[in-house]
Amino acid sequence: MKKTISLVLVSALFLLALAGCGGGNKNSNTSNGNEAAGKKVELEFFQNKTEAKDSFDALIKKFNEANPNIHVQQVNPPDAETVLKTRVAKKDVPDIIGLGATDTYAQLAKSGIFADLTGDALLENIQPSYLNMLNKLIGSDSAYAIPFTANASGVIYNKAIFTELGIEVPKTWDEFIVAAQKAKDGGKVAIYQTLKDAWTTLVPFNSLSSDIVGIDFYANRAEGKIKFDSPEFREVAEKQLKLIEFGQKDLFGKGYNDGNTAFARGEAAMYIQGVWAIPEILKANPNVELGVFPFPATNDEAKNKVISGVDTLLAISKNTKHSEEAKKFIDFMLQPDNIQFFIDQQKAFSAVKGVTQSDPSVEGFNAAFESGAIEDFSDHYIPSAVKADTIIQGFLQKKDVDAYVKQFDTEWDKVANRK
Repeated sequence: MKKTISLVLVSALFLLALAGCGGGNKNSNTSNGNEAAGKKVELEFFQNKTEAKDSFDALIKKFNEANPNIHVQQVNPPDAETVLKTRVAKKDVPDIIGLGATDTYAQLAKSGIFADLTGDALLENIQPSYLNMLNKLIGSDSAYAIPFTANASGVIYNKAIFTELGIEVPKTWDEFIVAAQKAKDGGKVAIYQTLKDAWTTLVPFNSLSSDIVGIDFYANRAEGKIKFDSPEFREVAEKQLKLIEFGQKDLFGKGYNDGNTAFARGEAAMYIQGVWAIPEILKANPNVELGVFPFPATNDEAKNKVISGVDTLLAISKNTKHSEEAKKFIDFMLQPDNIQFFIDQQKAFSAVKGVTQSDPSVEGFNAAFESGAIEDFSDHYIPSAVKADTIIQGFLQKKDVDAYVKQFDTEWDKVANRK
């Protein structure tokens, strides 16, 4: 009998002990619960840059090894922005999101899915110019993301061809056309163009639009103060058409990957692209001599800026159960040695103060960054539903300026009326 009572007592005490442990972990998904149970906190890092997947993987491996209680898993699907929007609609938001500072980011930030990081210590060492770009994009002083890296676009050129043909790096639109004509007369493809992929049409468009009509054009268009059917925007259109006179024969049959490979082989003097293409070019031919210069969209040198914006920002889901671990991962990514590794691999630029890009292939942009002669990407201010890239691609095929500006106005108004 005594033995029976003892067993009952021991069993009761054991159950009470279990109940006590359970009471401290009502939500097994919380960070404390996982740590108490000896489990790793699982974080999903969703990002949209296919070409940066390996660079992120290397940093994630380093983070995971240094933080045995946290495991970060990268997710990088094709057409990532569309996938993310679908997941947001299903209330399946990743813990950490890496995006460009595009209209997609603006829409998601305004919808309230990201944690508000205003005043957070993570912002202390970020370049103010990139924080301002994000604020301008969403029309708010609140910080819903941390700028990580910036990119830049302009003209990538083959130094050997320029030397062979005696071409000087142009600083104005007229000089640029002279350089292109000289390359064409020398039997070279002057400007390799990849119009099969509609998004690539945005690269020259952004330089022309940002330098000629300016970023404020799009805010004014949203307020109904101006239309695309304006003299300034028509100048953009005419110069877009001028560029295709200097491309290869099969402009609409070649895509981005074709362009990178062809330029690596020395098949063109110039390539209007962003620095993100340089690692791909060098993979195809590590020995190619290339440089960059700002796209000279006008004949006023002071207006010809490097187009640069936040290439990757890091945001945290407002509803993640692991916000502290997510911040720890972002803090790790912002450490100087880690961001230096990333920008060296990606030929990108750091949004963190004191971390600089010193690769010789992009030194042609350094003066612009040092002087502040940079401007954001125009397409960041165009609603994604307008489908600017498709409009531009169609225009370059049909070459009808009147129809082009009218279509931009029509599609813009359609999207505005749906809101």
